[in-house]
Amino acid sequence: MFVKNDNEFICKNCGKKVEKLHYTSRDHCNHCLYSIHIDITPGDRANDCLGLLVPINVLEDSKKGQVIIYKCNKCGKIIRNIVAKDDNKEEIYKIVENYAKGV
Repeated sequence: MFVKNDNEFICKNCGKKVEKLHYTSRDHCNHCLYSIHIDITPGDRANDCLGLLVPINVLEDSKKGQVIIYKCNKCGKIIRNIVAKDDNKEEIYKIVENYAKGV
């Protein structure tokens, strides 16, 4: 079950302050696009893993729009998160480009 959890935080990857999203749960940094493996179900903050979710690709989803694909650097799980309206577009392009290059 989705739990709205829209809090500001300091990104564990880039150290920048991430503001509230104001329309859904904030689940990743809008600057570098990294996240933390903190949820079991969206917004619950109940996962004990707490690994860094590294963005490895961005895909188009016919129902949700752009989706960031993450791989947890601790447990290896693959996670999908919807791209937020204020996400850094240059970082999205870099992720897609690096994926295409096999980086």
